[in-house]
Amino acid sequence: MLNAIWAAFFIAAFLAGLHQWLVLGDAQVWARMVAAAFDMAKTGFEVALGLTGVMCLWLGFMKLGERGGAVAILGRAVDPLFRRLFPGIPPGHPASASIVMNMAANMLGLDNAATPLGLKAMKELQQLNPKEDTATDDMILFLVINTSAVTVIPIAIFTYRTQMGAKDPTDVFLPLLIATYCSTLVGLLVTASVQRLRLRDPVVLAYLGGLTALVGGVVAYCSRLDRATLEAQSAFFSNFVIFALILAFVALAAWRKVPLYEVFVEGAKEGFQVAVGIIPYLVAMLVAIGVLRASGALDRVLDVVRWGVTSLGLDTRWVDALPVGLVRPLSGSGSRGLVIETMKTFGADSFAGRLACVIQGSTETTFYILTVYFGSVGIRKWRHAVPCGLLAELAGFVAAVLVSYLFFG
Repeated sequence: MLNAIWAAFFIAAFLAGLHQWLVLGDAQVWARMVAAAFDMAKTGFEVALGLTGVMCLWLGFMKLGERGGAVAILGRAVDPLFRRLFPGIPPGHPASASIVMNMAANMLGLDNAATPLGLKAMKELQQLNPKEDTATDDMILFLVINTSAVTVIPIAIFTYRTQMGAKDPTDVFLPLLIATYCSTLVGLLVTASVQRLRLRDPVVLAYLGGLTALVGGVVAYCSRLDRATLEAQSAFFSNFVIFALILAFVALAAWRKVPLYEVFVEGAKEGFQVAVGIIPYLVAMLVAIGVLRASGALDRVLDVVRWGVTSLGLDTRWVDALPVGLVRPLSGSGSRGLVIETMKTFGADSFAGRLACVIQGSTETTFYILTVYFGSVGIRKWRHAVPCGLLAELAGFVAAVLVSYLFFG
């Protein structure tokens, strides 16, 4: 899928360049496209290199949280809910623990820990599968929740915003949290409806009702504030919560006698490897996107969408971040490149720049996750996994747009 997307960007750019040259008489389009390729290659390297320090910092603290038991605590907190959402898993089966730990790691932004746990959970779910090539209801629900990506600490988003010069890199924290909750809730409700799960169970209602009331209360409170007060309180809350979580990670690790400095350094080393490792991928995708925009193809498509939105009498600022929403279900690296390119083009603190970050953090890459997780156990018949995952993606995109207008106007 990613190969096709990457090639399509260059082909579309070439065709648009031909149109600019032969039809519109703009021979300079080729110079702009070549210049954009070199410029975005430089940007990709600079962004990835600049991520090194921030990634070392965050993954160092995340490693302390992992060793200190934060993942286990979060896992125990959601275990009663998950036991009711996955009725096909027998009591005491190891799949339950792996699912809970995978979700907990995802919530804390521990991608390196979440993926192995997720693959382990899928293999254990396959042991309960009567049809080895067909996804079970429990498998599908597990992956839909994964693709909707409830993330409490969006480390990657903060690091990108830091590198692109955002005044307050964490100002998207609260909007992102609301958007990702909406995508997860819709994914859960749609999948549960198809699978006829008992969502009226008192425990399920208590969890979902309590979280929904909390998120709804935050939105209702924020909607009554003027713009300046909302931005000030959102920034304070976001930074306070993040620092409180860091302090909790350190305190838990200290209480359990974890060697704090050594473990932090261990996590920081992983952060360095992650930052350096994404350089080729980031350069490749940013070059393709930069050439596409320089050719005029991307702007032409967005102009058509703007015209349609304007005809309906609606605000069009969200259209600048639309490419992120379109590519997000297909390619994680593609959407990441578009987020950085959007911030570079419009500014990290622009409406489009912030919205792109909220969209990126509201969901995961549906087709990638389904392909990797199902492929790891030989599942070929995905049943209703794709439509349920895409509906969750759509809900996350719509919620991201609405909540960004609420917070950033």
